[in-house]
Amino acid sequence: MMALSLGWRAFALFHMNHCGVFLKAVRSNGLSLFPWGHSPWRRTGSFLDPKMKAFLEENTEVTSSGSLTPEIQLRLLTPRCKFWWQKADLWPYSEPYWAIYWPGGQALSRYLLDNPDVVRGKSVLDLGSGCGASAIAAKMSGASRILANDIDPIAGMAIILNCELNQLNPFPILTKNILDLEQEKWDLVVLGDMFYDEDLADSLHQWLKNCFWTHRTRVLIGDPGRPQFSGHSIQHQLHKVVEYSLPEPTRRENNGLTTSTVWDFQP
Repeated sequence: MMALSLGWRAFALFHMNHCGVFLKAVRSNGLSLFPWGHSPWRRTGSFLDPKMKAFLEENTEVTSSGSLTPEIQLRLLTPRCKFWWQKADLWPYSEPYWAIYWPGGQALSRYLLDNPDVVRGKSVLDLGSGCGASAIAAKMSGASRILANDIDPIAGMAIILNCELNQLNPFPILTKNILDLEQEKWDLVVLGDMFYDEDLADSLHQWLKNCFWTHRTRVLIGDPGRPQFSGHSIQHQLHKVVEYSLPEPTRRENNGLTTSTVWDFQP
């Protein structure tokens, strides 16, 4: 475990649990990533740079084990990948938060798979999509329109690969900060593991309230009980939908967190 303590994985956990520097830096500089942001992917892999595709395929592992959703295959960083163990600064791109299947996203995805009526025939925004698992679960459960949103363009590429793994046509992917854009109407917004920084939590809270009051959008939040979420004022506007016991591999990879909960936001 000594090598792991030096690896990017420990770095990612620190930022997810304490500060979220990368996300704040992108937001504060107003960066727009993926110039084709709003465009749907019309052909699988049509926007994938061949070198990046090869890099992701070489440095991630296809897995469906150790999570709440064995039905979904994902390309992730695992202990069998070299960058799991190497120092964070050796990873040549922005921090690969998308390469971990975080427990809040696992809970959301499990809930959508078990309750397809929540999304069937509806429009769904997966905010902070990461590996795209919750968007994939929504697609599997019959959502009529999906947008996966993540500020990291490499996450967008990984989502395309993950759609391919699950025999799905890639859905639209936006890699701009959606909190700074004009709000669209969605039937459902899902977000997991996004309350890891106080400033971001405040911005999300206001944005989600606007969604609810402007469009009557339903909002589902997945979180394993991080202090930034448990101690935030949004707690007064949440209804617990379901709580899942996390599989042992996920517990080990997340500092002993044992459960993850889906919350219904009702301001």
